[in-house]
Amino acid sequence: MQQIEQEVREFVIDSFLLEESDGHISDDDSFIEQGLVNSLDILSLVTFVQKKYSISVQEEELITDNWDSVQRIAKFIRTKLKMSSQDASSKINSSMGVL
Repeated sequence: MQQIEQEVREFVIDSFLLEESDGHISDDDSFIEQGLVNSLDILSLVTFVQKKYSISVQEEELITDNWDSVQRIAKFIRTKLKMSSQDASSKINSSMGVL
């Protein structure tokens, strides 16, 4: 279950921390409070998540609650993946005439 957190953490460290810190962030560290990201960085994070996990991000989902820490991003990804899985299951059942 920690794979998503690890992948997000690695992306953030590689993309935003560079040589400015010891390269460690916890799952709960606020990116905004720590000054790790700006609005353009968030867009980069969103693009990474969309490509890496094959999910779409709607405009209304671009809120701090979803993008301000490793934990929040991982929770958002898991929610989207679960919704995507449920949608796919519904489509399969619907095409098979199952209610």
